[in-house]
Amino acid sequence: MKLSGIQFIYVSARLITSAALAATLVLAPRMALATDKDAHEDRTELRIKDMHAKLKITSAQEEQWAKVTQVMLEDAKTMDAQTQTRADHAKNMTAVDDLKSYGEITEAHANGIKKLIPVFADLYTSMSDAQKIEADTLFREGVHKHKNKQSHKKSGGK
Repeated sequence: MKLSGIQFIYVSARLITSAALAATLVLAPRMALATDKDAHEDRTELRIKDMHAKLKITSAQEEQWAKVTQVMLEDAKTMDAQTQTRADHAKNMTAVDDLKSYGEITEAHANGIKKLIPVFADLYTSMSDAQKIEADTLFREGVHKHKNKQSHKKSGGK
């Protein structure tokens, strides 16, 4: 079967992506997956406090914010449990078990995001324009990049 140029590029891109994913899964150190129990939850609680401050959540928005934090904390517990199970069984996993475990974690993360979207959307609707701009920047750039940008501004950098 002869592939057209675009079909060839598409198939090649998929193969490269698959190979990269497989290499990442095989070569990534197992210890990166092993975490302290509740470590993800602790980071989530810090992220929640940081986001609350940066988004300048008002008292009128606290009820909606509480729903956002509840979903974030539930997701953190789920992710902690999944990651701990993976770490506990890492030495005895076959390659197929490893892929399944990684898939379960990825699926749990995706489900958490799906639960977060509607509650965050409700909060976002209630935000002022300034809060929306901050939220857009925070989500677009990620928490770490946003922190670096803010500290860079404070230090007089451009």
